[in-house]
Amino acid sequence: MMIRPFMLGTAFCALVPTSAFAAVDAAAADIAQVSAAAPGDRGEARAPATLIAEGYPANASGDGVTNNGYNLSRWAEDWRVYRDPAKRDDFLDSLKYVPITADGNIYATFSGELRLRMNLTTNPGLRKAEAQRQDINRIVGGVDLHLGPNLRVFGEVGHAGIDGQNLGTPAANLRNDFAVQQLFVEARGNIAGLDSGIRVGRQEFIDGSNLLTSARDNNTLRFVLNGVRAYARGKVARVDLFDFTYTRYGTEGLGDDPRDKDRRFSGAVVGYAVPTDLFGKSKLYLDPFVYRLRTREQVWGPTTAREERMFAGVHAWGDVGPVTIDWTVNHQFGTYDGRDIDAWQAFIAQTYKLGTSATAPRIGVHLDYGSGGGSYGTGKLKVASGLFGNNIYYSYGLFLTPQNFMGVAPNFTFNPIKPLRVTAEYQFAWRPSETDGVYRANGSAFAGTETVRGKEVGQVARLQAVWAITPRLSFTGRLEHLKAGDAFTRAGYRNSMFGAGWISFRF
Repeated sequence: MMIRPFMLGTAFCALVPTSAFAAVDAAAADIAQVSAAAPGDRGEARAPATLIAEGYPANASGDGVTNNGYNLSRWAEDWRVYRDPAKRDDFLDSLKYVPITADGNIYATFSGELRLRMNLTTNPGLRKAEAQRQDINRIVGGVDLHLGPNLRVFGEVGHAGIDGQNLGTPAANLRNDFAVQQLFVEARGNIAGLDSGIRVGRQEFIDGSNLLTSARDNNTLRFVLNGVRAYARGKVARVDLFDFTYTRYGTEGLGDDPRDKDRRFSGAVVGYAVPTDLFGKSKLYLDPFVYRLRTREQVWGPTTAREERMFAGVHAWGDVGPVTIDWTVNHQFGTYDGRDIDAWQAFIAQTYKLGTSATAPRIGVHLDYGSGGGSYGTGKLKVASGLFGNNIYYSYGLFLTPQNFMGVAPNFTFNPIKPLRVTAEYQFAWRPSETDGVYRANGSAFAGTETVRGKEVGQVARLQAVWAITPRLSFTGRLEHLKAGDAFTRAGYRNSMFGAGWISFRF
């Protein structure tokens, strides 16, 4: 890992912020996971390496933030600067540009990550029980093969290992001997003056608010999709079209991670770079989007049925002087088991920078809403879907998600010393519908919460520190205390403490 992606992690949500913790699930080394900085640190203090996309701002193109050459999605990096050996500092730099032909037009870029992590959770599942300890390791290796300026093949494999105490049955993204995490072919070129291309195969997709679409770097194996994505980018506007199926991870070798044909995700994103002088000195972007998620066996309450859900909304984000915003509003509609869907979400996050230096502290707040209702009844289904968004934005312990949810969370981010970034947050959470359950990060409801009354879900105190030890090596620590409210305690659930620490090395 590195300070760059770390502060890119931060920057990641710089790109996809949503609060001081928006970077939480985004940039590499979990760096992105909870990135080191606040969402507003878009890396403006550091110029990235040569960018892959030209014309439209590369860090707003829907491929994540690239800072000092590094990106959460390793295929979004461009290391042609190391074509000149004089610019390399060590052996690992030489792996970023390995010429295959004499003219250097065909070359390979190698990437990798090793992450060692430990999680501790009291009252796992918010039930009175022995504490859970997870000892986790991630090993990832990738190669980006460039076959000239217009064609490339990217492949990435990963290993997820877990041990510990009171583990239960670990999910396949936490325990997997060997998996193809990404494998795609991309062709690109200039069509009518637009940077255009098509990407086919298994790939990450993080185009939009990371509370709806995220690679979920908190997991050991990240969230990936299978299908096609096409794009065209001009100087002030872009459009992306895509059609994907989900991935069903197994736990063994390469042959047990097939496409999940029961879940299909498709849609379009349009991006617009707002003129920088419209609000004075600013960097603002508007990204309207339309998504469609078709699920053959969707579970809501006691019912399992086919669902076709549309998402129509807009993501507005960027900087206006010392203010950083990340706002998303979306309406969800469609059908479920013959019933109409009518749901809403709003994610409103902003921070204010207290100074002009790159490490100046920030104060912020995020306000979040996800409608609820109808999961355990008839008539319209009003509970919102979190798609595959950042699954630790509201709780490191994965206890909360933006479904039947209202939250207010003030936060403060500062650097006690230059390479160390600390973020503190206190969140108040309620549920809009008392007849619907409280939902956890995987989208399932806590059993019994739909049968009790009480609006208060709880209060969550969180602290995170990210130490950029070297450009490639970083350490992240997290603490969280969830105080259960009436909606939990009346259904027999309890408070919980969560702690995590991990060290990441990336090249």
